Amino acid sequence: MRPSYARNVPRAWRRTARMFVALGDEHRQRILLMFEPGERLTVGQIVAASTLSRSAVAHHLKVLREAGWVSGERRGTWIWYSLRPEAVARFRELASRVGAPPSVPHLAP
Repeated sequence: MRPSYARNVPRAWRRTARMFVALGDEHRQRILLMFEPGERLTVGQIVAASTLSRSAVAHHLKVLREAGWVSGERRGTWIWYSLRPEAVARFRELASRVGAPPSVPHLAP
């Protein structure tokens, strides 16, 4: 076991903790999985493809946007949402660290 449990959570983990929390809801996972690379979707398109109400989809997109998973671009009366590739890359990078050797060597007693 790593003796580093008592240390503070690294800043990089704190910044991205919201990403992990956002994935804790199955509906948000399903919404993220709807996006093809580079695709943009509106709330209405997501509602049409899901069992959720418009207000529920809007809420989940707000959580995903605040967590950094998606971005929204207003065009006229519509907001087009897209998956942020850098968020996916960041998530993969952090997930790959779980169980990996520490990057800072332990100090000998």
